[in-house]
Amino acid sequence: MGLEEDALDYHRRDPPGKIAIETTKPTNTQRDLSLAYSPGVAAPCREIRDAPSSVFEYTAKGNLVGVVSDGSATLGLGDIGPQASKPVMEGKGVLFKRFADIDVFDLELDADDPDGMVQAIAAMEPTFGGINLEDIKAPECFEVESRLRERLDIPVFHDDQHGTAIISGAALLNAAELAGKDLDELEVVFSGAGASAIASARFYVSLGIERENITMCDSAGIITESRADEVNRFKREFASDRPEGDLADAMEGADVFVGLSVGGIVDQEMIRSMASNPIVFAMANPDPEIGYEEAKVARDDTVIMATGRSDYPNQVNNVLGFPFIFRGALDVRAREINEAMKIAAARALADLARQDVPDAVVKAYGDEPLQFGPEYIIPKPLDPRVLFEVTPAVAEAAIESGCARTELDLDQYVERLEGRLGKSREMMRVVLNKAKSDPKRVVLAEGGDEKMIRAAYQLVDQGIARPLLIGDRDRIDAVVETLGLSFEPDVLDPAVADLDRYAEWLYEQRQRKGVTRREAAELVRNGDYLGSVLVEMDEADALLTGLTHHYPSALRPPLEVVGTAPNAEYAAGVYMLTFKNRVVFCADATVNVEPDADVLAEVTCHTAELARRFNVEPRAALLSYSDFGSVDTEGAAVPRRAAERLRSDPSVDFPVDGEMQADTALVEEMLTESYEFSELDEPANVLVFPNLEAGNIGYKLLQRLGGAEAIGPMLVGMDKPVHIIQRGDEVKDVVNLAGVAVVDAQQE
Repeated sequence: MGLEEDALDYHRRDPPGKIAIETTKPTNTQRDLSLAYSPGVAAPCREIRDAPSSVFEYTAKGNLVGVVSDGSATLGLGDIGPQASKPVMEGKGVLFKRFADIDVFDLELDADDPDGMVQAIAAMEPTFGGINLEDIKAPECFEVESRLRERLDIPVFHDDQHGTAIISGAALLNAAELAGKDLDELEVVFSGAGASAIASARFYVSLGIERENITMCDSAGIITESRADEVNRFKREFASDRPEGDLADAMEGADVFVGLSVGGIVDQEMIRSMASNPIVFAMANPDPEIGYEEAKVARDDTVIMATGRSDYPNQVNNVLGFPFIFRGALDVRAREINEAMKIAAARALADLARQDVPDAVVKAYGDEPLQFGPEYIIPKPLDPRVLFEVTPAVAEAAIESGCARTELDLDQYVERLEGRLGKSREMMRVVLNKAKSDPKRVVLAEGGDEKMIRAAYQLVDQGIARPLLIGDRDRIDAVVETLGLSFEPDVLDPAVADLDRYAEWLYEQRQRKGVTRREAAELVRNGDYLGSVLVEMDEADALLTGLTHHYPSALRPPLEVVGTAPNAEYAAGVYMLTFKNRVVFCADATVNVEPDADVLAEVTCHTAELARRFNVEPRAALLSYSDFGSVDTEGAAVPRRAAERLRSDPSVDFPVDGEMQADTALVEEMLTESYEFSELDEPANVLVFPNLEAGNIGYKLLQRLGGAEAIGPMLVGMDKPVHIIQRGDEVKDVVNLAGVAVVDAQQE
C-alpha cells in the first residue's frame, strides 16, 4: 500500500478525521451535570457579564485557538476550496495539541473576498484566545491579517507568512555565524515574492539585514524600481535599484539564497557564482529549488544548506514556531503577536541549536550525530525542549513590549511548561530544584563514556552537581572538544593518578574479607571501586555507575565498600512511574530476589522516604495475589506479615496495608467499598512487590502498556548516596539520577 492509500486509510478510520472534543471536568453524576450546565452554569455567566476578563478564569478561551482558512492556497495543492482544506486544518490542530497542549477549533470559511473573511473572523473573537490564519493566498492574506490585527484584541498570526520567516530567521542567525559573516553585510536574494517570501524579507530586516541588500525575484525576474508599476504594493516594498535581470543575475556574488518558489530552478553554476561559504535555503516543497546533494558538491568551500524536507539536515519546519509562539502569547493573555515576540522566538531557536542534543531526539532521527555546525543550525521538530526554551522567551518579550495583560514568574512558568511534557518532568523538577540549592560532588565512575561526559556538562551547566569523571583524561578532553562542550571537566585518571592512599584505605577495610594489599591496589584502578572509596572517605558525596555493565556487577563494589545504612540491612531498587495524573513508586525491581517479611518491611520504609524527597506523601500497599487473607499460602503470608509489622511500628508515620491485589491498591472504589477497614483511605502510591520477579515484570508492564514514564532505578537503603544506572540509559536519566543523589547527599 502506497503513501496515498495509507493516508486515506489513516483519515477515514473510525472515527473519521483526526480531532475530537473531550471534557475536562467530571460528568459522572447528576450533580456534575448540574454544575456543567443548567442551573450551575449561570454562575460563571454572571461573573463574566460583570467582569469580562474573568472569561479566562471560567472558560477554555485562554487555551483555545481558531485555525482559519478559505482553502485558497492549501499546501502545494493551490485553491482547493474550504471543505477540501479541512484535513489540513485538522492536522494543524493536532500539531497545536501535540507540541504545546493548545486546543483548536478548525474553521473553514466559504468567503469570496477579504471583507467577508474579516467580518466572519472578527465576529468570533469572543470564542478564541488567538487566531491562526492558514493557507490564504497572497496578496489577500496580507490584507486579512492586517485588518484583523487592527480590529481584534487577541493575537492574529498568519503562519504561512511568519512561521517560515521565524524558523528560517533562526537558521540564518546561526548560518551567518558559521560562515563568519555579519548580518548587516549579507547580500540576500529571494526566489519567490509570495506571502512567505515577503514576510521573511521583512523579518530578516528586523533581525539586522539591510533592506537595500535584499534582492527579490518573481517569475518575471528581479523586482526592480523600473517594474514597480507592474507589481502589487507588497512586492513593490522590495523593489531594488539594480539593473533588470533574472534569478541567475541576482545570485551572482550573493551571500544568501532564500528559495520560496518552485523546485529545480537553481543549478550548480548559480551556486558557484555566489560569495564564499554561501548560505542556501532552498525551501520549495516537495522539491527544493536545488537538491541538497547537488548544492553541497557544487563548490569546494562550505555550503550551509537548509530545505523544507525532513529527509535532509536543517529542515525549516513551521511546527518549531506556531505552537510555542501561541503558547507564550496565550499564557500572558497577549493582545497581539508583535515583532519583539517573533524575534525572541527566532533567537531562542538559534540558541537551542547550539546546545547539547538529548539522546531521545538523536534516536528519533536515526541516531545520526546532531551537533551545532553546517548540518545542524536549527533544532529538530521533535525536540521537546523547544516548548520551554522558545515559549518563555515569547512570553517575556510580550511582557516587556507591553502587549501582555498579565505577568508571569518566568522560573515558575518554565516548570509549568515542563509539566505539560509529562508528569515525570514535573516530579523531577522538584528534585532538581532542591539539588540546585546546594550542589554536591558526584562521581561518575564511567567517566570516559560519551554519555557520562555529556551528563557532566549538563550537571555543571544547570548547576545541579559538581561532577567528577573517573576515566582517561586524554579521551575525555578529546570528546569534550569534539562535542564542542564549553566546560573544563573535573577528571580523575586512574592510569596516572597517585592512588596509594585509596588503596591503603581499601586494604584496611577489606583485609579480613579476603583482599590483599596488592589486590586493593588493583581494585582502586577500577572506577566502581575507586568511586565507592571516594564516597566512603568523604572526598565525594555520591556515586553513579552501571551505564556500561550489568546491574549486579555494578552494584557489588558499592555494597562491599559503602554498604547499607546503619539502620538498614537491605538495599533495594525503586522506579518512579509517572502517569498523566498519578505517580507510583515500585519496589523492589532490581536487588532482592526472594525477600522475607523483614526485607519487605524495610524496603517499604526506604521507598516511603524516597517518595517524600519528591514531595509525595506515601501511602504503601504490599502486593500479592491475595486480598487480606483471601488466600492462605506462604507466598501471601509474607507481605501480610510485613504489613502487620509496619502497622505495629510506632515510627512508621504513613498509612500502609496489605496483603492486597494490585487493582485493590490502585482503584479507589474497590478499596473503599469492599475493604472499608483498610488503613488506606486513598489509592496507594507506593507499591511493594512480593519478590524481584514480580517487581520487574510489574513495573515494565505499567511502563509499556500503561504508558508511564519511568525514572530509576533509584537505589535506597545505602549508607551513602549511590545509584546504579541501567545499561543503555540516556543522558537525561544520568542527570536525573545525579539530581536524586545530590538530594540524598543534602539530607546526609
